[in-house]
Amino acid sequence: MARSRSEGSRRRDRLAHIRLSPAELDALEAAARAAGMTVSAFVRSLSMEGAGVRPFLGEGDRAVLDLLADGMRAIGGNLNQIARAINTGRMPAEDELAGSIKDAHVVATMVASELAEMTRRSAALRRGEDA
Repeated sequence: MARSRSEGSRRRDRLAHIRLSPAELDALEAAARAAGMTVSAFVRSLSMEGAGVRPFLGEGDRAVLDLLADGMRAIGGNLNQIARAINTGRMPAEDELAGSIKDAHVVATMVASELAEMTRRSAALRRGEDA
């Protein structure tokens, strides 16, 4: 029984030409090496993502980013209220300041962690590995 080829293993016999400066090509080659990919596979992957054919972020990643953005907006509002109070001469309570700073730190840490994980998963998917 013949096995069907996955999209990633189909014969690639079409060419798309692009022009790059020497510096752009050097940067592209370095980025492809860092991703563990050939320049061709790297450009193909980025092009497909950029065109929306194969999105960079999946539905779950977008949902997580939406939740984190909501948290950042809420913290921004709290910090804005504190700044407004200080600018009008009212010093907020120490526990209010400490709580807002702690909340901002927690959300910023979560954002950094999620972005690092999304980057790891997308690099693995580009290389054809299981994320």
